[in-house]
Amino acid sequence: MSTTLHTIRRSIWAISITAITVAGAWYGAGLKIEKEQRQAIEKRREASPAALIAQLETQRGGLVAKRLGLEKKLNELEKRNQGATREESKEGMERKR
Repeated sequence: MSTTLHTIRRSIWAISITAITVAGAWYGAGLKIEKEQRQAIEKRREASPAALIAQLETQRGGLVAKRLGLEKKLNELEKRNQGATREESKEGMERKR
């Protein structure tokens, strides 16, 4: 067998084994993700009403805090559009013209 044919055959084997390994890893990762999703869904189904309420209250607290921050920024922007400087908009004072 010539050297080039032997090298080609060895390269084909290496590429084939690599492809099989990559495909197996990809498939295994997909199975793991599906399993984790099923477990998360099952965990949510098994959660008690008190735990669900606590989780929702925590989410609500975060959303309320975010809303307050956005409302503050919106008020500052409206005051600046009405002619207040940046410092004045934070204090609530109008710029004297």
